[in-house]
Amino acid sequence: MNFQQLRIIRETVRHNFNLTEVGAALFTSQSGVSKHIKDLEDELGIELFIRKGKRLLGLTEPGKDLLVLVERMLADARNIKTLAEQYSLRDEGQLTVATTHTQARYALPRVIAEFKRAFPKVHLKLHQGSPQEIVQLLLEGTADIGIATEAVADTPELASFPFYSWHHAVVVPAGHPLLASQPLTLEAVAEHPVITYHEGFTGRARIDKAFAEAGVVPDVVMSAMDADVIKTYVELGLGVGIMASVAFNPERDGHLCLIESGHLFPENVSHIGVRRGHYLRGYAYRFIELCSPGLDEAAVRRASDPAREGEEL
Repeated sequence: MNFQQLRIIRETVRHNFNLTEVGAALFTSQSGVSKHIKDLEDELGIELFIRKGKRLLGLTEPGKDLLVLVERMLADARNIKTLAEQYSLRDEGQLTVATTHTQARYALPRVIAEFKRAFPKVHLKLHQGSPQEIVQLLLEGTADIGIATEAVADTPELASFPFYSWHHAVVVPAGHPLLASQPLTLEAVAEHPVITYHEGFTGRARIDKAFAEAGVVPDVVMSAMDADVIKTYVELGLGVGIMASVAFNPERDGHLCLIESGHLFPENVSHIGVRRGHYLRGYAYRFIELCSPGLDEAAVRRASDPAREGEEL
């Protein structure tokens, strides 16, 4: 048994049992992949994959159990390398943070500026994606830290921590009739076309839930992944925007007006997530602490170490 065989098992599942794609991902041939799988099955004396002719269709029950061990072993191998780097290059290396556009644009600039001043030799890689993509990057070990409102806190394999809380707000062009609606109601908002986030982004589920519980059906004419796009089309007069209030800047968005709407929509909480058992460099813990001063290295370690699961924080 060797690490290449373990990598092949993992990549075969990730690439939906397409051995051509597995070979490309691991820079080897399809025949080489097949041979490694057969050699491992012969060594273990069990079949790991369900087959139809030469095609692989899925994992057998032993294969499913083995995959859990493979993921753990490969994660530990990465941890060993990271551990060595921690002591040989304390303030150098790379930190990958996966987050949404809203977090990258409005919540993280101060944190990133402070982090770069403290660790100028660390290459900070900011990967923007959907909450589901962020979770996948964390689970794969591609990202060290994930930050999003959705998905991160609901994934058992991740340890998550509250970052900050926020509300949605209604944004309209100057002079819009809703500015005279006091207090603002969901019924009044629904009288106008609505522009807001895509499903699965930036608390969209909570917006939909608020309207549904009020028995109001809004006319959502456009949806976007980030607030900048929402504001652009609100400014063009295509509808009223519902977006994160933190994304509104009175100086930059001078042609628009924000109507506080905390009474209409429930509070949202953005979370910081790390994969349980994933070894983090010292500067990664410092990044988390800059996001939330109460989250020191000891607290994050206790929550993210599977061996300490259940301990008091």
